[in-house]
Amino acid sequence: MSRPVNFLMFITDQLRADHLGCYGNDVVKTPVIDAIAKKGFRFKNMHVATPICMPNRASMMTGRYPSVHGARHNGIPLSLKARTFVEALRQSGYHTAQVGKIHLQNMTEIDPIWPLDPAQRQIDEAFEQDQGNYDQEKRGKWLNSDDYDLDYPYYGFEQVYLVDDHADIVHGHYRYWLRQEVPDGESLIGPDNAIAAPDYTLTKINQAWRTRLSEAQYPSAYIADRSIDLLKTYANDEQPFFLQVSFPDPHHPFTPPGKYWDMYKPEDMTLPASFYSEHALPQHVKWLYERRDSGVATKKGTAVFACDEREAREALALNYGSISNIDAQIGRVMAELERLELLDNTVVIFTSDHGDFLGDHQLMLKGPIHYRGLTRVPFIWSDPHVPAASGKSSEALTSTIDIAPTILNRAQVRPFNGIQGQDMQKIANGMKDDLRDALLIEEEGQRVILGIDTRVRCRTLLTRRYRMTIYDAADWGELYDLQQDPDEMNNLWDDPGALAIRAMMMEKMAYTNLELVEKSPYPSALA
Repeated sequence: MSRPVNFLMFITDQLRADHLGCYGNDVVKTPVIDAIAKKGFRFKNMHVATPICMPNRASMMTGRYPSVHGARHNGIPLSLKARTFVEALRQSGYHTAQVGKIHLQNMTEIDPIWPLDPAQRQIDEAFEQDQGNYDQEKRGKWLNSDDYDLDYPYYGFEQVYLVDDHADIVHGHYRYWLRQEVPDGESLIGPDNAIAAPDYTLTKINQAWRTRLSEAQYPSAYIADRSIDLLKTYANDEQPFFLQVSFPDPHHPFTPPGKYWDMYKPEDMTLPASFYSEHALPQHVKWLYERRDSGVATKKGTAVFACDEREAREALALNYGSISNIDAQIGRVMAELERLELLDNTVVIFTSDHGDFLGDHQLMLKGPIHYRGLTRVPFIWSDPHVPAASGKSSEALTSTIDIAPTILNRAQVRPFNGIQGQDMQKIANGMKDDLRDALLIEEEGQRVILGIDTRVRCRTLLTRRYRMTIYDAADWGELYDLQQDPDEMNNLWDDPGALAIRAMMMEKMAYTNLELVEKSPYPSALA
């Protein structure tokens, strides 16, 4: 009987699909990821269930939308009672391990900002409070200790090397390693200890700094090192493995180490066509421009803001540097996989948890504006047992909710009831041309922004041709013809000639939402 297939899954944080060579970018250098794509199958039209870190990572783990698994936005941890595909693999005999960022629970102690009235946050919830340990990824737990650890199995992972948060100031097991292995290592990290970089305006708003850590000391190298260690332990074991390698980069603040800081020059960056366009702005984007132009924009933190040309060029250059660093570290892991003779029986996967505006429409970072740079992510599936798929690609509409059932089906592990995604192998193996005719993207947040007088809640429906977004507290929306307008610059929402399209999309959204209603649990009796 043949040995069950292994899985090696790489995840990046905030990497848009078109920032890889294999997705058409001719500037950024990603030879290792491109080589994986050449041997594998590229999904060119994969989008997130939601463009927010915690809820989309929870969707990747469960195969379910945020409105169903309950971690609807950052600040709400995924229930420890939630079934994950990793736990299903573990129960079926797989070694399961994670190196890097997880972010299924809160990382900070910062109070929520919604509801606006703190007293409102004290009322009873619809369900009794889950008494599980939801403090496990909090920064203070790790920084104030040398031996704090997770409760295992952690969402199905029987072993974890945690590297949570962003830039060079991550916490978790990496920080323990830094304290032990790098003399005065903690004095090398953070903006206050950074190498001076006066030519970069992003350093003035703490969206970038030049780290004093060397490339070998940087978190990305640590993640590769521990991944290699795990592969060595698996090499002579008959038990199959699922290893998830999750890099906190290229998420801002941008701190690419060593040569990667200035590998790309801001002045050499080409900004997207939408940056210079004088197209009519949707109301929420116009609001961001007005805040920038009046000097009141908040450019620190994680919220979307309207940027100037220099900021966009710097962000692109530093983002590319971080991506090339990740590519090199993935190369080290892939080389070890091959050296250990595991490559021929390991499915290699590459994806990201969401994208980034990075200059699209003069916007920076991320927020509830569903341009494709934010929602479209890479997904590469390289199965050594399906050589016919090598180098091929598809425009099929796929979602991060499809990851869980695809892996489970490939592992011949029965998916659990309630999974909303579908098996992408049907596309990669040439059995189907598409999985669906429309795709939903959800978003809910805590911030009151974009000129909307309450927290932003929106839904997007994507087809191969159109994108429609509606906001629950606004009487306007967005409608784009992606075939005629791939840069999403001509909003057809109020166009009399597009009323029939808008009505069609509204109807399709209603049926899509109906299809995604919770189906778990099954009934236990007739009545």
